[in-house]
Amino acid sequence: MNAINPSILLQILSPQDSLGYNPASLKGGNGVVLDTPGKPSYESPSSVRIIVLLRTVSKILERIIAARLLFAARVRGLIQPNQCGSLPGLSTYDACLTLMKDVKTQQTPHLKVSSLFLDIKAGFDNMDNPTLARILREGGIPGYLVSWVASFFGERSCTLVFQGAPGTPAPVNVGAPQGSPISPLLFLIYVSPLHFRVPRGQMLSYVDDFALPTASLSYRGNICRLHELFRTIQGRVA
Repeated sequence: MNAINPSILLQILSPQDSLGYNPASLKGGNGVVLDTPGKPSYESPSSVRIIVLLRTVSKILERIIAARLLFAARVRGLIQPNQCGSLPGLSTYDACLTLMKDVKTQQTPHLKVSSLFLDIKAGFDNMDNPTLARILREGGIPGYLVSWVASFFGERSCTLVFQGAPGTPAPVNVGAPQGSPISPLLFLIYVSPLHFRVPRGQMLSYVDDFALPTASLSYRGNICRLHELFRTIQGRVA
């Protein structure tokens, strides 16, 4: 299609971009249901996994929006310096190396170092659109991007594909779509308020995994301090 008419994608996508609207025709997907190997029975939903296939044109638009949103989010401080993963130039290696450096720096003859590791269970599946929109607005993100993100989450649907399925689209009201180029970035912005200064350490995250290293004169002291840090995170989530 692009070889025949190179400008057709720009003509289709530009109005939606500038108006901050993502049409429902681009927000549907097919969920291919696959059996999870080694399960004793496949009568339970937990014995299968779903691979969501999104429309190619929608992925092109989402990648463009993701590039613009990433730039705006970094300028306005919505991406924390210690966030790694799903960002250009930052990988698992950077997260591990930073944590190791922090631990080795704190390991003096008088200090004991401990770290608390946390994982946000089903983080992508439970993203709240109004909360994300509020973070974007309060962070000073341009209005058309905030409107587009709100539209991106709304009116989504998914059609399960497996033998005997009726092929009827079902509404999807929560979470970020699997396989979308912009979903990881939206999640990083969504969890950025969880970051805060850690005494004698620095909070690190790799997408939905968090590490909170701390140091004190004893491991018992570290445990008490990590309990306090965990309660702080719980308060921010609430």
